[in-house]
Amino acid sequence: MLLVVDIGNTNITLGIYNENQLLASYRLTTSFKRTSDEYGFMIEHFLKSNTIKAESIEDVIISSVVPKVMHSFTNAIRRYLNKEPLIVGPGVKSGIVIKYDNPKEVGADRIVDAAGAHYFYGGDLLVIDFGTATTFEYIDQEAVYHGGVIMPGLEIAAKALSDNTAKLPEIAIKKEESVLVKNTIDAMQSGVYLGYLGACEYLIKKFKEETKKDLTVIATGGLGKIIALGTDLIDIYDRELTFKGLYYIYYKNKGIKVCAKPES
Repeated sequence: MLLVVDIGNTNITLGIYNENQLLASYRLTTSFKRTSDEYGFMIEHFLKSNTIKAESIEDVIISSVVPKVMHSFTNAIRRYLNKEPLIVGPGVKSGIVIKYDNPKEVGADRIVDAAGAHYFYGGDLLVIDFGTATTFEYIDQEAVYHGGVIMPGLEIAAKALSDNTAKLPEIAIKKEESVLVKNTIDAMQSGVYLGYLGACEYLIKKFKEETKKDLTVIATGGLGKIIALGTDLIDIYDRELTFKGLYYIYYKNKGIKVCAKPES
């Protein structure tokens, strides 16, 4: 079995593959203060709750955009699983050619998403990852990464509204249909959701205009689904895209041909 780990600014997500099947996934908040033992206990709990023995984990691959967490987390993998994890970064084969002024600036999460999208879907792609930040990236059918844009995430946008005003409260993010609302909470929810949706639709159209391609638009990330539900411009919502990218990169670096594409 393969343990795949994505360490993001807000959450750490873990998944377990048995060959090409995703057996289970687990999400915990990212914290700089957790020790190796705390992370190890959480990993053990995840495995036990899915009746998986630690010794069944044959290998581990990690993608991270949070360097401060890596020391504790990788030590937890070594101590509790007795494995040396493969960490996505310089020298790790992704199958993606990065056309960027400074390729080292491209976050591991963006590379993993690009690899998963190209391997699993192919063609000319626009991948949108709705995380702490929302990233848009264009990958052509030859697996060339042409960059894209980064915008504040949906939760950041909502939080900024309440944090920077004296009387506006915190709100839950929800799908809204109308701009003709008659109370403050609904007005905020509608403004955040529909305003963000409109920005995403504009950017999708802009990517298609500048690339002159009929791009397949793939959304991922925890808040991707709520945006995908509100527009016809997103073709696919794939919650497990990052896991699929990690799965692909792992086997590529081990020199093992991936015979079957991963299943969610």
